[in-house]
Amino acid sequence: MEGISSLGINLPELIAQLVAVAVLFGLLSLVAYKPLMKMMDERSRKIKESLELAEITKKQAELAAAEAEKRIEAAAREGQETVARALRTGEEVKREAQLQAKQETEAMLTRARVEIQKERDDAIDSLRTEFADITVKAAEKVIEKSLDKQSHRELIDKVLEESGRLQKG
Repeated sequence: MEGISSLGINLPELIAQLVAVAVLFGLLSLVAYKPLMKMMDERSRKIKESLELAEITKKQAELAAAEAEKRIEAAAREGQETVARALRTGEEVKREAQLQAKQETEAMLTRARVEIQKERDDAIDSLRTEFADITVKAAEKVIEKSLDKQSHRELIDKVLEESGRLQKG
């Protein structure tokens, strides 16, 4: 005990700080981790549904291509002139069906990506706000006086932004 005091460490204060950190981590895991995991699971489900819908669209395009091929075969039996006309028509229908299916699939994937990005940004903003509020509340409890929430939230947002830049860099 005297050895710790001689190093300038106040054992009761150290224990109080360790308890405060443990309480903060406990609160963060209850308040932030579970909702974040729920949002991620929901996003994962939406992505899966979008991919299934894209697969259905692809199968429909394949069916449309198969139908175009059947039309071409039937026209071949009617004669050379009809064959030439049917080939042009069938190929055009096939290209249009494939182009349309491809455009619809790309549009759906683009919408899904935009939606996922928006939800991700919303989740990050929400998490930042919740983290700032929890941190201010925890700090209020630790020092037992009210802090200016707006200035501390701005300070926390600045630290989070700098932390994000450091991680990206």
